[in-house]
Amino acid sequence: MSEVKLTAETRTEFGKGAARRIRRDSKVPVVLYGHGTEPLHLTLPGHDLSLALRTPNVLISLDIDGKTNELAIPKAVQRDAIKGFLEHVDLLLVKRGEKVTVEIPVHTEGELAPGGNLLEHVLNTLPVEAEATHIPEAVTVSVEGLEAGASVLAKDIALPNGVTLAVEGDAVVLQVLQAQAEEVAEGEEAAEGEAAEA
Repeated sequence: MSEVKLTAETRTEFGKGAARRIRRDSKVPVVLYGHGTEPLHLTLPGHDLSLALRTPNVLISLDIDGKTNELAIPKAVQRDAIKGFLEHVDLLLVKRGEKVTVEIPVHTEGELAPGGNLLEHVLNTLPVEAEATHIPEAVTVSVEGLEAGASVLAKDIALPNGVTLAVEGDAVVLQVLQAQAEEVAEGEEAAEGEAAEA
């Protein structure tokens, strides 16, 4: 798992006006929580933070005011609904060796059995518990040859060493649905033909 180093500055100004000024300087207001400590209000460089957040559950090494170093993972990210820029980020303080519960993306590989069936992602992410410094970026599930009615349960997914499920093993992650679009289309054509004859 990659670790990204970012330089953070503590902030003493709060509120919408202060947040706008921070963003005008290409920085992002951030709050660091965790371990029973008082929340720490910081600013981080916007561009560097955006790049770091492209990796789900990225481990961020924070150099705070050149005095202290802390490890954190993203907990909540707020983006502008229209332009997509970062408005605010909550980070969770973590320690090396500590277990954390996170959600990791579920990727698929392979082709379903022929027949035009559809693959439904019941869960797009899989809740797992992992060491803070060894969070997998994603899990990949093979759907090769699966037929309509087949499903993949959480317990069927192979996880890296040291990573455990944080969801019921019987939770459905993926399921294969029977294609119905063609049948509907044929039914509509028949109905249209009958209407034209009438």
